Amino acid sequence: MKYKDIGESEKLDQVIKEMKNIFRTVPYGVDHTMKVLENTRTIIERENVDSQTGCIIELSAVLHDIGSVEALRKYGSMEGHLQEQEGVPIARNILNEHNYEPFVIERVCYIVGNHHTPEKIDGKDFQILWEADLIENMQVMDCTKDTETLRQFVSKKIKTQAGKALALCKYSPALKTL
Repeated sequence: MKYKDIGESEKLDQVIKEMKNIFRTVPYGVDHTMKVLENTRTIIERENVDSQTGCIIELSAVLHDIGSVEALRKYGSMEGHLQEQEGVPIARNILNEHNYEPFVIERVCYIVGNHHTPEKIDGKDFQILWEADLIENMQVMDCTKDTETLRQFVSKKIKTQAGKALALCKYSPALKTL
């Protein structure tokens, strides 16, 4: 994604550094997060998302699982609802430290605080983050076992055309269309 203001890219890099520091004891968290970020960037570009919305989506991707380490420490579990609960204050603190606009902070925190709850999706920004995370998580799901199951899953769960294409290409390169 290209930013109008190079400062935004530098700020995102700092948020990524903080995410990596938080996940230092859970290295697969960094790997997962960076793959979700890559998926979001692909969808953002193909869906022609404006730069402000793209920034919100990228920040949400970097911070979406940020509460998992704290959830594990407090509750011995990384369950989705615990990640949502613990992630919001951590995300808010990081975004405040980097002087993001209040509306950006609120939107990213809403997405982080609900990213395991698809019923709460209320905009294209949240939809893209949810799809990018789902696409990464599909690698351990039964939906990728055969082409027809994959096609049906993608058709039902993923709304953006770019997300559909990315999922199909990633898990069944021969299957390009629904």
